[in-house]
Amino acid sequence: MLNKSNSAELNQQVVQLSTEDRALIKIVERGLPIVSRPYAKIAEQLNTSEQDIILRLQHFFDIGVIKRYGVVVRHRELGYTANGMVVWNIPDDRVDELGSCIGNYDCVTLSYRRPRRLPDWSYNLFTMVHGRNREEVTIKVAEIVEKCGLHNIEHRILFSKRRFKQRGASYTEKHYPAQKNKKSSTLHLIR
Repeated sequence: MLNKSNSAELNQQVVQLSTEDRALIKIVERGLPIVSRPYAKIAEQLNTSEQDIILRLQHFFDIGVIKRYGVVVRHRELGYTANGMVVWNIPDDRVDELGSCIGNYDCVTLSYRRPRRLPDWSYNLFTMVHGRNREEVTIKVAEIVEKCGLHNIEHRILFSKRRFKQRGASYTEKHYPAQKNKKSSTLHLIR
């Protein structure tokens, strides 16, 4: 249960979005249009200016409504069919240093820290390494071990067996049947 001071702090973090803000978020969460001026195209859809779209998106970054804006790469379509999640058991006082070293490699697309789940799971750093086949991923991991000085660091490569739908988290209107031929609309986080 929240006490009064925690509740007040939480309410300060909540951002009220206008209808226009929600419309903008709904458009950009699906990805930018593949045109020379994507923000101008979005502005056209929302009946506003390109500069307005850019300023509003910058404002969303500044206040933390949008934390990250990136590309979802479909690796298989580029010929990278082997994906290895490398899990590392790195001393806590060296995670930042060694995680930065590992993350500098082009073959590493994700690098993030997670808490250990002892006694069963001792790994605290997760990195995704892509390759054209499993042998290539294994060679790349061996190179990372050599160059980053990870010889005494326990690690495992967990290869993907299948691919699930790739996309970032998004907020969207989902429609659920409320009654026969009627729909209700609710905002849901889709992961």
